[in-house]
Amino acid sequence: MEDLGLKLRLTREKFGISQRELARKVGVSNGTISQIEAGNSDPSFSLTLKILDGLGVTVTEFFEERENRAQKVFYKAADLVNVGTGRIKYLQLGASTSGRQLQLLKEIYPAGASTGPKALIHEGEEAGIVIKGRLEVQVGDQVRTLGPGEAYHFPSTIPHRFRNPGSEDCELVTACTPPF
Repeated sequence: MEDLGLKLRLTREKFGISQRELARKVGVSNGTISQIEAGNSDPSFSLTLKILDGLGVTVTEFFEERENRAQKVFYKAADLVNVGTGRIKYLQLGASTSGRQLQLLKEIYPAGASTGPKALIHEGEEAGIVIKGRLEVQVGDQVRTLGPGEAYHFPSTIPHRFRNPGSEDCELVTACTPPF
């Protein structure tokens, strides 16, 4: 369910269609689209077909793996896919991390944006380098505000949070393994 929902969301965002617009095209509620994309609802095959039609893609196009990871080496800025929700942009290298051991992102935190009050915890490790602005990084009981050129690296099993305490956007390049 989650893989289908994520793939639907990525496809919708690729075409610049809002959840509300897609729901209108398909004839369902915005909440239905939201629940499917979040992996909380398993759509019937007929509803999946209606959603794909609303996105303007065929079943074959949707389920076909577009990237040949063995051959794709270079990416344009337009190839980065926003896999985030809310105010923070998580621009991922490539449309999918399936079969990959590393997730590479360009993250953009608007002024005051954060990952939320609840700490993140997951398998693997994370690293990042601040390119522009400031980023407050909390890892366990350690807190540091980083500026351009400064970096972090830690095991992701330690509770962690991120926040932009500044008045301008914060941009950073991050890596997570395995993909989160």
